[in-house]
Amino acid sequence: MRVSHWLVVGLVVLSSSLLYAQLDKIVIPAGTPEDQALQAISNEPDAQKKVAMYEDFLQKFAANPAAVAYGNWQISQSYDAAGDTQKAIEYGEKALAGAPKNLDILVSQVNILQKVKNRAKIVEYSARGGEVYNSLDKQPKAEGASDADYAARVEGDKTAAKSSYEFLEASAYNAIVEETDAKARMSYIERFTPAFPDSRFGDGVISYAMASLSDLRDMTRLVAYGEKTLATNPNHVPTLLLLAGAYVDDPKPGSLAKAVTYSQKAIAAAKPDAPDADNNRKLSAGLAHSTLGYAYLKQDKAAAAVPELKSAVTLIKGLDEQQFAIAAYRLGFAYGKLNRMAEAREILQEATKIQGPMQQMSKELLAKVSTTKAAAK
Repeated sequence: MRVSHWLVVGLVVLSSSLLYAQLDKIVIPAGTPEDQALQAISNEPDAQKKVAMYEDFLQKFAANPAAVAYGNWQISQSYDAAGDTQKAIEYGEKALAGAPKNLDILVSQVNILQKVKNRAKIVEYSARGGEVYNSLDKQPKAEGASDADYAARVEGDKTAAKSSYEFLEASAYNAIVEETDAKARMSYIERFTPAFPDSRFGDGVISYAMASLSDLRDMTRLVAYGEKTLATNPNHVPTLLLLAGAYVDDPKPGSLAKAVTYSQKAIAAAKPDAPDADNNRKLSAGLAHSTLGYAYLKQDKAAAAVPELKSAVTLIKGLDEQQFAIAAYRLGFAYGKLNRMAEAREILQEATKIQGPMQQMSKELLAKVSTTKAAAK
């Protein structure tokens, strides 16, 4: 059976490869009525007439699933080129209904969906593509094929599909990054993780997952996700920071002790004093010191809190204005508890200059500190 030369060329132009094995492959045999109809459509220079011809093609060959999937895909791309995104999406959906494991069509559909920022669908179709790619390792071995031939076939198929896989992986990750709703973001992450195991964006996904669960105040899932992450990567600083932050605000007995432990681990892992420490590591360590100092304050250990919070403001200053304001307020509070009013006033004056949620609180604490100082004369 020969394959239509025209159709093969068209597929190569539209994607990086022809896909085999566990992937749906659209084949229109050369010389068939379907092939002849496609040849006629390809010779038509007018874009609108082409769409009409594809519609006729769909009706005429409705009993041929491959022809229907291909026809719908081509109409989708025609509408996309004409700027009718909704029609393009509609026909792309029809194409996928006929060829749900075709990476070429999945990539095409994700490309179109990005134009309307339909993040839920982007993640869904990207994840489906990731699952298709991963299934290549499980494809059946052809009868009579040697182990070496089978391994070469699998590797060849994966190499051919790799660029599509990486595009879908990046598209899904970008959708996670752009999503502002914590519940929706977490649902994307749960879809992403099994579809793209060992992702190059793994650290980022973990951080977004932890932040999402923290925003949702789902302490049980947050701790479970965090512990699972630390089991494989005990020095993952974003996870250590998020667990420390979650525990320091958790009213349950024993939570403050856990906040202290995770903060100390985050500081050790960030290594802010190392010669190669960049600003990100210094900021992470500063946040950990701030949380640690806050935990000590909540344990009525103001003397222990001061050096931690002094380290926090030193490391954070110039890197994150709002986090500096938080650490400065906490340090001013700790100084106040120790009756070190001059030092409290000095750091709080810095905090009051920063616009944001801590500004008014810092002004109020500064006024209280100043009043106490005046009364002590």
